[in-house]
Amino acid sequence: MFARSTTVQGHPQNIDAGIANIRDQVIPTLRDLDGFVGISFLADRQSGRCIATTAWETEEAMRTSEPKLRTLREQAAEVLGARPQVDEWEIAVLHRDHTSRSGACVRATWIRFDAAQADQAIQTYKMTALPAMEEFDGFCSASLLIDRDEGIAVSSVTYDSPEAMERARTQADTLRMASAEEAGVEILEVVEFELALAHLRVPEMV
Repeated sequence: MFARSTTVQGHPQNIDAGIANIRDQVIPTLRDLDGFVGISFLADRQSGRCIATTAWETEEAMRTSEPKLRTLREQAAEVLGARPQVDEWEIAVLHRDHTSRSGACVRATWIRFDAAQADQAIQTYKMTALPAMEEFDGFCSASLLIDRDEGIAVSSVTYDSPEAMERARTQADTLRMASAEEAGVEILEVVEFELALAHLRVPEMV
């Protein structure tokens, strides 16, 4: 399974218009494309940073979709008020305790790893981080996307509500540091988002 993320550092006042554009213009087009298995849209209403991520059955399906989606992506970014940054990923891990609900939110962590440590980082995530996160109150799901060539990965942990995410903050911080040390990776950034849209059919991958 593979994913393409589009990040836009937009204007906070444009986020609702951006969500409507994704829901009304982008998703209907995506549903007609071979290999499409879902989309999520994360929004930080304070900074204006938004990330739309589409998931695909194969790398070929993801690459084939690119020409058809380029115009839609530019239009969506224009609504939000900034140019998009596009990244492509391998979906290394996806675990869902239950489907997300209205009001869900996501804590995303970007990490850097040495190419030789990619498999170790994935194994640590599966065997150490994921079982611990499942015990967090309000835990909904978690995923790990990796770019082996660039040595970058992003972990996204979904919670039922901002309150649940806040309650787990200390535990999550401790787990993040311990897992990074065990896997030999560098934490680059941690950002919290509203899960504005989630239409995902990605199967369990652990």
